[in-house]
Amino acid sequence: MSIAPFSKPGRFYRGNLHTHSTLSDGKLEPEVVCRAYQEAGYDFMALTDHFMQQFNYPVADTRTYRSDSFTTLLGAELHAGRTELGELWHILAVGLPLDFTPPVPDETGPQIAARALEAGAFVAAAHPQWYGLTEADILSLGPVHAIEVFNGTSIDHNDRPDSWYITDILFRRGHHYSVCATDDAHFNPDRADFQRGWVWVKSESLEPDALLDALKAGDYYSSTGPQIHDIEVVPGDKVVVRCSPAARIFVTGAGPSAMSVHGPGIRGAELSLQRFRSPYLRVVVRDLRGQCAWSNPVWLENE
Repeated sequence: MSIAPFSKPGRFYRGNLHTHSTLSDGKLEPEVVCRAYQEAGYDFMALTDHFMQQFNYPVADTRTYRSDSFTTLLGAELHAGRTELGELWHILAVGLPLDFTPPVPDETGPQIAARALEAGAFVAAAHPQWYGLTEADILSLGPVHAIEVFNGTSIDHNDRPDSWYITDILFRRGHHYSVCATDDAHFNPDRADFQRGWVWVKSESLEPDALLDALKAGDYYSSTGPQIHDIEVVPGDKVVVRCSPAARIFVTGAGPSAMSVHGPGIRGAELSLQRFRSPYLRVVVRDLRGQCAWSNPVWLENE
């Protein structure tokens, strides 16, 4: 049978969860940023400016830019304390209240993440590879929802957009997270950071609360291009994938555990799990241009 989110009622909405404006270090005004996503065909976006004293701790009020066909989620990129290797924490929080309070002196990254969770936000460890998060760092954040496994602006910033390696290690150790792809657009003229990564969220409506609930439940997948139409999993037997035209479809898991099929413009695959030895699996769809769509992990019965 189909798995969540594909088995859930509703439709898929395309959205970006990590973006910046002139309220912090982005190059475009908030209204222009929101319009850019709407005109690009997105259904929703979150403006997540840096929640720092130098920017007057902004949680952008983008509610006036909503319409019947486009909405916004309120959020910020939070910073407090230092990581294990001495870097300033970067924590993505989507669904914050406008009156979310600034960090107090000596507040840590895990502490501000806990406050964001308590305030009702979807919280993710932002771009681990970009600034060298460790396993201990991510685990210290407690029950955050997700890990940002693809960060588009990092492509031209330091060539470190992909955080799957540390994420798969955490999965293999039995830790449960969703994952997300973002563009982290700043609209710098020297970086093509707009529309680099996004999520497709399955929801019964475009209402912000419904989207936020779906994100917290992991009812979405991530992409830099392809679409996943359905995934069916029969534990111990097979995985069936339907997707937009692809060059290769993978089912991968712990360590080297993986299977794939390939061909020009394939739209699906059926892969056997009878020799698959992993407590989880995830589906990757890669197209002819090398762009990918990634499912959230599916935890199997033999976990």
